[in-house]
Amino acid sequence: MLFTEYHPRRETGFAPPGSARGDFFVRCTNHDLIMMLHIPGVLTPEQVSALRARLDQAPEWIDGRESVGAQGAQVKRNRQLGEGTPLALELGQIVSGALMANPLFFAAVLPLRVLAPYFNAYAGGEHYGLHVDGAIRAQRGGLPAVRADVSTTVFLSEPDEYDGGELEVVDLYGTHEVKLAAGDAIVYPSGSVHQVRPVTRGERVASFLWTQSMVRDDGKRAMLFGLDTHIQALRGEHGDSATTVGLTAHYHNLLRMWAEV
Repeated sequence: MLFTEYHPRRETGFAPPGSARGDFFVRCTNHDLIMMLHIPGVLTPEQVSALRARLDQAPEWIDGRESVGAQGAQVKRNRQLGEGTPLALELGQIVSGALMANPLFFAAVLPLRVLAPYFNAYAGGEHYGLHVDGAIRAQRGGLPAVRADVSTTVFLSEPDEYDGGELEVVDLYGTHEVKLAAGDAIVYPSGSVHQVRPVTRGERVASFLWTQSMVRDDGKRAMLFGLDTHIQALRGEHGDSATTVGLTAHYHNLLRMWAEV
């Protein structure tokens, strides 16, 4: 497996303007492109504190098994904020708004539709065993269904607040453990088998959501993201030139070829 770490310095060419991009990594192989993306600082510390204060006092927590089918219910033991409640919708708008304003999320995911975020909590041994996310997610209010291409978890607890609770994503090249700072997000393909390990101390609180991308194929989406990243690196080192303009045209023509909107 080839591991590549990118350190961009400028905004993506295809993303909302105005936000600096953070460090991130992309895992690539010589046969496939498999992208697990760490996006730091999606939420500010103030936003995390405000969300946690509202969630800690919320009466709307329900058994997480109410939101899954028979297979998922066998391995799921956690709590979720009731779907579609006023509080869930209000707090979800904060999370989805922060993600959509983040250039790194936008460039990597190329979102077409974003499902309203959910909120979950794990404590006292709660866990969610190995499972795969459903491919098609219904929306409330007559909105069109969302094809789940990309899964995102935004952490709302600091790592030292709880033991266990790692998100484990399994692919052909092994198991990847994720436990991030509050306010950080992890993005990974929705088709991946994954689990949340038992929380043995404290409480793990997070938000999670699914996105339908304009580019449904994980490999094509990862190639576009890699190309965009290298274009921005070239622009940062050498400025704009006929070469960078040509590469930008190549990026947009590939996007034009592969995007479904």
